[in-house]
Amino acid sequence: MLISTSFFKSCKNPSIEELKKYGIPKHVAVIMDGNGRWATSKKLPRIFGHKKGAETLRETVITCKDLGIKYLTAYAFSNENWQRPRQEVLELMKLFVEVLGRELEGLIRNDVKLNLIGLRELIPSDILAVFENAEEKTKHNKTLVFNIAFSYGSRQEIFQAAKKMAFLYREGLIDLEKSDHNIFEDYLLTAGIPYPDLLIRTSGEYRLSNFLLWQIAYTELYFTKVLWPDFGRKHFLLAIKDYQQRQRRFGKL
Repeated sequence: MLISTSFFKSCKNPSIEELKKYGIPKHVAVIMDGNGRWATSKKLPRIFGHKKGAETLRETVITCKDLGIKYLTAYAFSNENWQRPRQEVLELMKLFVEVLGRELEGLIRNDVKLNLIGLRELIPSDILAVFENAEEKTKHNKTLVFNIAFSYGSRQEIFQAAKKMAFLYREGLIDLEKSDHNIFEDYLLTAGIPYPDLLIRTSGEYRLSNFLLWQIAYTELYFTKVLWPDFGRKHFLLAIKDYQQRQRRFGKL
C-alpha cells in the first residue's frame, strides 16, 4: 500500500505501530556491507567490525519479528569470501560458531526458524555441523524464517540448478516441453521461499555482488551509505518507510 505524502514528510522516525498500518514487506533481504571499513575507520582490527555487525543483525531479526515480516535473508558470507586472507576467514568462522551458539536459545524462544542457504560442500564440516544443529532445533518455528546466505553465490546457484534439470531431463524424469520457468525455482537453494519484496544494501555500494540474482527480478532496492554496524533499528524502519512509497507494478500498468 502506498502511504500518503504527508505521512512520508512528517514522519522522520517512523514507529513500528505507524508502519504496520501500511504495507509491510513479507520478505526482506540484506547485504550487510561495511563491517571492515567500520573497524578500519576506528583503527580497530577488521574482526571487530564483524562482531559489531553480528549485533546489528541480531537487532534486525528482532525488528523484523516486531514488524511482522515473515522472511529475512542475510548475505553473511559469499563463495568469493573464501578467497580472503586465511587468518580473516578463520576469525570469521570462529565468530559464526560463537554467534550461533550464543543466539540459538533466543531463536528458539522467539519462534525464529534458521535456514542455511549456500553450497554446503564448501563449508568446513565443523562449521556446517553448527549450522545444521541450529536448523534442526528451530525447524518447527514459524513466526520468522531467518535465512543465512553462507558460502553462497547466485551464479553458482543458478548453474547448479541448471545442471540438475539437465540431468533429470536426460533421464526422462522431467518434461521441459510442458514446463515453464517456475519449475526452475524448485532447484534453487531458495526453493519454497517467496521472492524478496525489499533488498537493502548498506555502506554506499550500488551493486548486487552475486546475491539472489534470479530471485530479485522485481524486488525493490534500497541503498544507504550507512555502514552495516551502524545500521540500527531506526535505519531499518526508514528503509521500510521508503519501501512503502514505491508503486510495485511487476511490469503491468
